[in-house]
Amino acid sequence: MSIRCQVTGKKPGYGNQVSHSNHRTRRRWLPNVQRRRYWLPSENRWIRLRVSTKGMKTIEKRGIESVMAEMRARGERI
Repeated sequence: MSIRCQVTGKKPGYGNQVSHSNHRTRRRWLPNVQRRRYWLPSENRWIRLRVSTKGMKTIEKRGIESVMAEMRARGERI
């Protein structure tokens, strides 16, 4: 499974690591993705999401029901 936030869609960023001698090698920056369980009251069940810390803040601010409705509108499977 890819390292991707299910809420915000964040995925790894790519670029160069530049050494002191200006030697460049490819590297990637991984998003801070965590597995979290959220209670979905409308369906009376727990759901598991792979969420970045920014996604967690979004869920705290807007509520899990609103976020789930938006994810389903995008066609994401839960």
